[in-house]
Amino acid sequence: MRQKYYLFLFLIFCSGFARQASAQDDDLLKLAEAADSTSSNASYTTGIFKGTRIITGHSVQTNAQKELVLIISHRFGTLNSGAYNFFGLDNAVMRLALEYGLTDNLNVGVGRSSYQKTFDGFLKYRFLRQQEGGWQRPVSAVLFGSAALNSLRPGDPERDVMFKSRLTYTTQLLIARKFNQNLSLQLAPTWIHRNLVPTRRDESDVYAIGLAGRHKLTKRTSFNAEYFYLLPSHTADTYTNALSLSFDIETGGHVFQLLFSNSIGMIEKNLIADNMGTWKNGDIFFGFNISRVFDLDKSRKMDKKKY
Repeated sequence: MRQKYYLFLFLIFCSGFARQASAQDDDLLKLAEAADSTSSNASYTTGIFKGTRIITGHSVQTNAQKELVLIISHRFGTLNSGAYNFFGLDNAVMRLALEYGLTDNLNVGVGRSSYQKTFDGFLKYRFLRQQEGGWQRPVSAVLFGSAALNSLRPGDPERDVMFKSRLTYTTQLLIARKFNQNLSLQLAPTWIHRNLVPTRRDESDVYAIGLAGRHKLTKRTSFNAEYFYLLPSHTADTYTNALSLSFDIETGGHVFQLLFSNSIGMIEKNLIADNMGTWKNGDIFFGFNISRVFDLDKSRKMDKKKY
């Protein structure tokens, strides 16, 4: 079984990105909808979410083929850290990531977080699209798999942590429905496997249910919410459920997202499996995400010029 994990990690990190990015002022929502519109059949539901992420967790949205997305994520310290730390703004962690559309339905991505000096990669495959009329499909569905490597040096310099012990794997089934032009909701059953756990009482396998939604406020703004519930276990007794809220602003090719969360984690293993913050105690992290889309398909650019 673990050999499959290593093969999965190898495939993720060997995926290449090519060609220069030159898109300037494309409307991001139109680019997001491009992945939903490979067929001339207009009955497919497009733009379920504005981007591939709802806040921190993934959405059912995929990038179109040859579409590259740069994501910069930033989290400051907790608001309850006091005025001396400028209510968290003196402290910060960040993540830099690239996501690429191998096809309209298959995406690959890599990232690096300063938190725990973590490298991560993922594969994401959309196998079902919401469709009205004809063969009705009430939801869109995506399979998501990721691997994360904690490269942080151990506190004891004489302690050696094996490579395989630094790995964590995540598998999710993302199911979403766009109910109308303003409201989209998503359900995300989640399984996280940790090769190394903090104590003997901790489980290697963590199970959770993600709930998320987006409500469109204006043409270019929306309110998003995201919650991950840990199923009853020792992990659930030790850690807390992650709740995040955000306000999104689209500015032609970019999405700027202002957010508040009780989790500093920016990938699934930190967001879900080892979150310690609570809203009640003021462990609230202010942060932002910036997404920039680059369309690398020359033929698509030429088609746009014709019209």
